[in-house]
Amino acid sequence: MPRSTGFHSGRHEPHHDHHALRLQQSHVHGPVRWLNPTRARFAYDAVGGSKQIADLEKPPSLDEEHAQSRLARRISFEWRSRNNRKGRSLLILHHPQKADELAARSVVPQPTASVRPVLRNLRLMFTYFPYWDISYLVAVLFTFGSVIWVINGFFAWLPLQVPASEFDNEGLVGGGVTAFIGATVFEVGSVLLVLEAVNVSREGCFGWAVEVALEGGEKSRELLAVTSKNDEQDHHFNRSSLLGRPSHSPTYKYNLEPSWQWFPSFKELQTHYLHELGFLASLSQLIGATIFWMSGFTALPGIINNLSQGLLDGVYWAPQIIGGTGFIVSSALFILETQKNWYTPAPRSLGWHVGLWNLMGSVGFTLCGTLGPAYGSSRAQYQASLATFWGSWAFLIGSAIQWYESLDKWVITEVRDE
Repeated sequence: MPRSTGFHSGRHEPHHDHHALRLQQSHVHGPVRWLNPTRARFAYDAVGGSKQIADLEKPPSLDEEHAQSRLARRISFEWRSRNNRKGRSLLILHHPQKADELAARSVVPQPTASVRPVLRNLRLMFTYFPYWDISYLVAVLFTFGSVIWVINGFFAWLPLQVPASEFDNEGLVGGGVTAFIGATVFEVGSVLLVLEAVNVSREGCFGWAVEVALEGGEKSRELLAVTSKNDEQDHHFNRSSLLGRPSHSPTYKYNLEPSWQWFPSFKELQTHYLHELGFLASLSQLIGATIFWMSGFTALPGIINNLSQGLLDGVYWAPQIIGGTGFIVSSALFILETQKNWYTPAPRSLGWHVGLWNLMGSVGFTLCGTLGPAYGSSRAQYQASLATFWGSWAFLIGSAIQWYESLDKWVITEVRDE
């Protein structure tokens, strides 16, 4: 049996101690046969997990976020490796056909792709700052770093496009300093990205409260009422510590390991993490960023202007090419992680768009390093500077989407039953 169709140990099976969730084995899969699954679907057992709300003439009152509730024929919960790493919970709504509304058995919030939830999350980007959430810190750091690289792109490309705009030492000082700061921010963000990957919740983030409501009327019936809640066992929701010990001790039986780790054990690395697409992508990003940082350091004024052409090729352009290649590998793996299989795109996934835009940015940075050593060609120099410019904008778009994703913890999507 391919490794991607099952969980190799109970310790790593999500929701293994949640009695109301039943794993649907046919919905466990991943895009790479020899790596761990990246998604699994769970059916909800109302008898085993929900509590009763006495006779209600209408569904339970919902907060502002869920004010416009709707009916669903049934619900299921889908674990996805990227969502779990980011502290996100996915609810799937299976809607009845229009002529079969009485078959509905659940009252649920609006899908997160609706206008109101989207506007709410956009507002949160400027009003809510969960500094304790490592996924949020990763997104904000990469956004900040991308802004610096956009400024660097202007320093590199604008003097070639509009020579009259150039000022003294623009490329040497402005370009060099911003390259160093941008590379350093990317390095710090990449370290946090790996820490995020090795501290993923093994239990699986489950951010939903499910209750049984009795709907009154001539034909009384039971409805499952679903609302969002913070998973207090997940470090993404812990306000008391930047590095996130859970505010409540987990009750499941695999609770002997620390809630936060800086390095996984060699055994865990060998048996689990090296089979995780998300960890491999994060590790590739860190390796690429570390090598790329050498280029940022040598770009500083006083260093780059005192290097021979041979040294410049070796310690400035080569790290850009190698580091950029690491970024390409990382982005491709992040894209792959969000897909059902290796060849089917997932444009409805925020993570897929993050990976796609970062892939374009990675190609731009790598192209800059590839064209840079062509000193005798003004056309190559122009394209190298331009590649930095559009590559940094692509990184900025991908990072902004990741910032939005880090605040969108409760994901609700819908399908129409046949």
